[in-house]
Amino acid sequence: MLTYPAVQLLDVTGPVQVFASANDIVADAGSAPPYLLRVVAQGGEGATASAGVTLAAGPLTQGGEALDTLLVAGGEGAEAAAENPVLVDWVRERAARARRIASVCTGAFLLAAAGLLDGRRAATHWKYCAKLAQRFPAVRVEPDPIFVRDGPVWTSAGVTAGIDLALALVEEDLGRSVALAVARYLVVFLKRPGGQAQFSAALALQAAEDTFGALHAWINEHLADDLSLSVLADRAGMSERSFSRHYAQATGQTPARAIERLRMEAARRLLSETRTPVKRIAQRCGFGSEETMRRSFLRLLTVTPQDYRSRFTF
Repeated sequence: MLTYPAVQLLDVTGPVQVFASANDIVADAGSAPPYLLRVVAQGGEGATASAGVTLAAGPLTQGGEALDTLLVAGGEGAEAAAENPVLVDWVRERAARARRIASVCTGAFLLAAAGLLDGRRAATHWKYCAKLAQRFPAVRVEPDPIFVRDGPVWTSAGVTAGIDLALALVEEDLGRSVALAVARYLVVFLKRPGGQAQFSAALALQAAEDTFGALHAWINEHLADDLSLSVLADRAGMSERSFSRHYAQATGQTPARAIERLRMEAARRLLSETRTPVKRIAQRCGFGSEETMRRSFLRLLTVTPQDYRSRFTF
């Protein structure tokens, strides 16, 4: 795990704890711990995180030393680190010998500076997606996913998404049961899929609370009802044209897209927390049919409802 000045504390400690907990769980089962963890920084003098906590770190490892997984943390200092030729060269050289490479949050800037994301899909914190895409136009930045895997290169969204990424790496190495056991131990109630949005539909709509807060509360209580544009406009006391314009200005999305995302979020909760049949969930959440819900899941999450339930439910 590469650190540097002004690194995000949880970008380091979250993934490291996932691997450490996997070691404990495997050891408790009578097997040798699978991971040897090392936190490194230029000069080997540690790194002070943006939160003010100083992390102990060893020196940058040399090219001849064994390396399976290279992880690069993100944080306020990531863009400066991406302009540090020593760190960029080190990342490039070590990545060439690693089985896989991963970044958390804005650690993607370092991978991109080293040329490791050219022509690849990548994720980073939603706040920095536009900047990453502008600075590195050869990178196919995806603003929505929790994490993205493109061949041997993994990138994740911000902060706690690093835990999701690390759990996915553990699952790849040790299997789903170990990854879920780690998630349980860390009290991560749901191991989120990579295709899940970085923030909930309800959270994304909070910017419009002053204007449409009451409408959103009503929508969430009537997801199975007719939520056509005419119904919503009437509920908001506006003409359809005026409502569409004001809603898009306030939320950054069309009413139809917002409704689909709210229905999707409700369906995800029911799939992961209940045994309700998929057909009934589709009806309860307002999709009308199982096939309609399936198409929405594939378009927004790249998984079917059945796959979502089987893969991401404890």
